[in-house]
Amino acid sequence: MAIDNPGPALSEAQVEQFIRDGFVRIDRAFSRDLAEQGRAILWRDLPCDPQDPKTWTQPVVRLGWYGQEPFRQAANTPVLRAALDRLVGQGRWQPRADLGTFPVRFPARAAPNDDGWHVDVSFPGDSSDPNERQDFSSWRVNVSSRGRALVMLFLFSDIGPDDAPTRLRVGSHLDMARFLEPAGEAGLATPRVDRVGAGRPEALAIGEAGTVYLCHPFMIHAAQKHRGTEPRFLAQPSLGLAEPYRLERPDGAYSPVETSIRRALGRA
Repeated sequence: MAIDNPGPALSEAQVEQFIRDGFVRIDRAFSRDLAEQGRAILWRDLPCDPQDPKTWTQPVVRLGWYGQEPFRQAANTPVLRAALDRLVGQGRWQPRADLGTFPVRFPARAAPNDDGWHVDVSFPGDSSDPNERQDFSSWRVNVSSRGRALVMLFLFSDIGPDDAPTRLRVGSHLDMARFLEPAGEAGLATPRVDRVGAGRPEALAIGEAGTVYLCHPFMIHAAQKHRGTEPRFLAQPSLGLAEPYRLERPDGAYSPVETSIRRALGRA
């Protein structure tokens, strides 16, 4: 389902794919050299030996945050910035100086305990303790995706079908928009989405190091067990909004993210 990126901006076919399927894959969004530099930094922080698979005993190790130069550059390449302008709107998103956390996945025998289908929440509820904003149990997501422009996947290693690629429910962002609409702007806290989009086909976020997947904020996705031989390095930062998404614009200047939500709700 991936459409190759032909140049510095997304093609109309890629934009339509994003609206329809909820994601677009950008090959060579950043260089393999940056990916190698990033992996070297990450390996230094891992509690295991890159040369000794016997030390890879945990299925997943979470590292973060990472804003060193290789990560900052990877997040801000011209091709990526052009794609973000096209999907979110020029001036409507917040540039990142880091890539947040890395869930590094290993071919360990133990199964991961974080492989359930979910949608990412994006803002704290009114009852959240401002001193405990890292406790995401009370965070919410609403139909206008308050606080989040996109979910992004940055591949820092080559990832094939056996290397624990993120699973994506193709088109599930449309089902999620309809699921969220009755909750209005208040949204829902950590909604159970096991059955939302359950009949949709699945895609795997595979590709060479340097690939980036730009996903709709309502994309239902899941991790999975690593069945390959080499550790998987992937960053999954969100993209912040510089101004809120709007489902009603007097000038009709809707971004592809807004257009997809409007289509799901029968407004376009």
